[in-house]
Amino acid sequence: MSESTGTDKQRNAKRRGPGVLKVMQSILAGAFGVQSDKRREEDFSSHSPWPYIIAGILFTAGFVVGLIVIVKLVLASQ
Repeated sequence: MSESTGTDKQRNAKRRGPGVLKVMQSILAGAFGVQSDKRREEDFSSHSPWPYIIAGILFTAGFVVGLIVIVKLVLASQ
């Protein structure tokens, strides 16, 4: 009975798509270049690429804004 429960959970997870935490972990691992092959294959086998695309765009925008703020703070202190 535990085997069918595990299989049902896997099917439901594939239907729902990746969770927020999984998407964030994949985006951060990809940004730092430490994404494992297993995780990359899981990401590409996901139902929809949109959560990863949106999270990647938001991460990139936040990273660029963060760099701009840091540079302005450093230049203002000189």
